[in-house]
Amino acid sequence: MTLATGAPPVTPVVLSAGSVSVVVDAAAGIPRVLHWGRRITAGRSDAAFLEALGEAQWGADGLQGAGFPSVLPEQSAGWRGLPGLEGHRGGATFSSRFLAVGHDVTRADDGTQHLRARAADDDAGLALTTTVELRRSGVLRLRAEVTNTADTPYTVDAVRLVLPVPAEAQELLDFTGRHLRERTPQRHPFVAGTHVREGRRGRTGSDATTLLVAGTPSFGFRRGEVWAVHTAWSGNHVTFAELGLAGVRVLGGGELLLPGEVVLGRGETYTSPWLYASYGEGLDELAHGFHRTLRDRPTHPSSPRPVVLNTWEAVYFDHDLESLVELAERGARVGVERFVLDDGWFLHRRHDRAGLGDWQVDPGVWPKGLQPLVDAVRELGMDFGLWFEPEMVNEDSDLARAHPEWIMAPGDRLPLRGRDQQVLNLTIPEAYDHVLEAISTLVAEHRIDYIKWDHNRDLVEAGDRATGAARVHAQTRAVYAMMDELRRRHPWLEIESCSSGGGRVDLEVLQRTDRVWASDCIDPLERQQIQRWTGLLLPPELVGAHVGAPTAHTTHRTHSLAFRAATALFGHFGIEWDLRGASEAELEELAAWVQLYKEERALVHTGTAVHSDYPDDSYWAHGYVSPSGDRAIFAFVAMATTPLGRPGRIRIPGLVPGATYRVEPIELSAGALTRTKTPAPSWWSHPTTVTGCLAGEVGLQAPMLYPEQALLFRLVAEPASAPITVENRI
Repeated sequence: MTLATGAPPVTPVVLSAGSVSVVVDAAAGIPRVLHWGRRITAGRSDAAFLEALGEAQWGADGLQGAGFPSVLPEQSAGWRGLPGLEGHRGGATFSSRFLAVGHDVTRADDGTQHLRARAADDDAGLALTTTVELRRSGVLRLRAEVTNTADTPYTVDAVRLVLPVPAEAQELLDFTGRHLRERTPQRHPFVAGTHVREGRRGRTGSDATTLLVAGTPSFGFRRGEVWAVHTAWSGNHVTFAELGLAGVRVLGGGELLLPGEVVLGRGETYTSPWLYASYGEGLDELAHGFHRTLRDRPTHPSSPRPVVLNTWEAVYFDHDLESLVELAERGARVGVERFVLDDGWFLHRRHDRAGLGDWQVDPGVWPKGLQPLVDAVRELGMDFGLWFEPEMVNEDSDLARAHPEWIMAPGDRLPLRGRDQQVLNLTIPEAYDHVLEAISTLVAEHRIDYIKWDHNRDLVEAGDRATGAARVHAQTRAVYAMMDELRRRHPWLEIESCSSGGGRVDLEVLQRTDRVWASDCIDPLERQQIQRWTGLLLPPELVGAHVGAPTAHTTHRTHSLAFRAATALFGHFGIEWDLRGASEAELEELAAWVQLYKEERALVHTGTAVHSDYPDDSYWAHGYVSPSGDRAIFAFVAMATTPLGRPGRIRIPGLVPGATYRVEPIELSAGALTRTKTPAPSWWSHPTTVTGCLAGEVGLQAPMLYPEQALLFRLVAEPASAPITVENRI
């Protein structure tokens, strides 16, 4: 028997990028993060101090030698919270003690710093490789690879990675929600115990906490220190915050594995999802890290995000060539650049109870196929997109009747239906190939530019019908593989991640998709909140935002076109409205909004997102500042009536302090101020200039607006302003 003898000497590695530093003890078998937060400058003389960050402390009831937890905490090291690795060999070998084999630190051409640490537990027959990366954006990410080095199978039950946060992190912010109301924030104290957010829906989920944030008391968009993690996985997953013994606080996450999903033979490896993490002074800075990370990707959309017309709320399942061509013509008239034919085009699909899985064009609706519509759309100067739901099948379909064994189930008994659907088992090679070839054939035949990839059912009792084995892990991998293969075959193809709206929004699916559909609800009042909090993780060019009908189909609220369009402007703009019924005045105004989007999308889709911390939630102020700081576009939004009576000043953050900006109101029709009975503030009604310092520190007087109205304006730097550089911005 080998006895624990205390912690090995600390070898501190300092990784720094942007305003962030990470200090890692690389000598331990598994890396320990000793500092993650504000950037530090450390030299050789600071080695002893950095080593002291990892010193163990324990009380009378403590375990001698127990120290600061590693990123994969082990009970053998004294950790008594959620273990990093759970697994066994037939009920034995349940605890690990990894010892260091070696590590290396490298820097990639793109500036990413990599620490790879190798460890082994010869008694358990396991090897571990842990990767810690710091991107040039300041975003940290880590993952673990567990390999079975013994002859007998090893069952992996859980792999969880954690990062420490300091005692100053006293509050937690995470998100919940439902279909049509995704990413609803909830805040609460960071108290003792474990705050666990599990997703057992087989997809990211409309109730998923896209981010789990810990911060100093009363943190906001522009104030307080904040630390956040995101579990990048589209299947079952867990994200958690834990305050354990000795006051140690950690944020963590990983895949949530069902029984028996991962059993490793000799030489086989399980690789955990990436755990992403961002630190900032305020939520805006934290979000900037994620935005820069996504924009740095070689696969990030580089072309201007086209104006989309989606047919769903315009026609639903009522498809015919003449009506859809008329809709496309109306769309082209207002400036639409991409036409997407939604659900209802394939065999037997006259409603949502039949046809899923039968991915052939329905000759009863399309006697000449889709080509006449595709040709008409392209002649109007638009791209063509098509809706699929590749992972699902209706029991009332030719596919299900031919291959009932391809339906996911725990055995002979079928799971409960969801939207009259079952899940197609893409881990069966024949089922995978059938769906892949059906989609690929249509993409090639019509050179389809865009797929709206939907996923409308939770994966409950998702197993292999023949064996009864759980298959959520393998199904998630199969979906990724299919997306990757379609992109390989058709390099021009763009894919949207839709899942009952915003149910599959995570950084792993976004490695192979070009935008997400944030919600099936396009009521602009609801969308203001949904897009606000989705924007903590994703930049606006990746978030679909559409102008709907005057009366929202999902809430039955009625809003002005100005409010609907001003909300959609701050995303990937689109239209989901039956324009055949729109008046001439509405079409003219919509065309003006489309033109405004085209003028400003380069700014919004490359700019820095900023929010004002207003004293109550009746009014919101947000916008985007260009990378150089020479231009900005902002919105004042009245969410409700204010209890303060008269609105105060709203600060406009992110501008260059010494630059002078010209305020340019944007009003394309009878807008928000026109409808009120109070006078407009002078900066709106008269030519006004303001320095970036005054706009950010003092602010503009907010006008009184009726609820559910938005006011838009630009700030344009005067040519004689102080030099504009990133360094002198607030």
